Amino acid sequence: MPRMHLVFDTESLLGFLAGLDGVYDAPPPLGDPVDLLAHGLQCAAVLRDKHPDDLGLQLAGLVHDIGHAVGDDPDHARAGADVVRPVLGARVADLVALHVPAKRYLASTELDYELSEASRLSLARQGSAMTGEEQERFLAHPAAADAVTLRRADEAAKIVGRRVPGLDVWAPRLRTYASGV
Repeated sequence: MPRMHLVFDTESLLGFLAGLDGVYDAPPPLGDPVDLLAHGLQCAAVLRDKHPDDLGLQLAGLVHDIGHAVGDDPDHARAGADVVRPVLGARVADLVALHVPAKRYLASTELDYELSEASRLSLARQGSAMTGEEQERFLAHPAAADAVTLRRADEAAKIVGRRVPGLDVWAPRLRTYASGV
């Protein structure tokens, strides 16, 4: 895994993302079958297709698992949020922080919610399905609905060899978004 380095601006964030090519969330069979860069690119593409007018949500998809390179599994969402907040602002950081609670929420509210094998394994380390009280706290967050959308895209973004736009396509979008934060 790359060592954490400080992200000061869009260029350092883009460099960090590029460095995730070939870096996995966990070694197989515990981790997903695609590296962190491919996973983020796939997630962003899924969100762009379903929510073309929400660049913040799309960028949250691009960076949501960046924390795997700087923190351990149960805390990777919070660690990733801390990395992206200075560059992409509160909304994207909140979505990154909430993507694991959104998985726990879906696991507790949808009996047919499909998780990859790696997601099932990590769910136990991340607190398992939410209790009723935890569900209420999660739903009270203003970004809860978008976090659930991100989580669904996260699960759909684990296809080996899937062709999606590369980081070169997302870089100008990220720069534009960050300039408005």
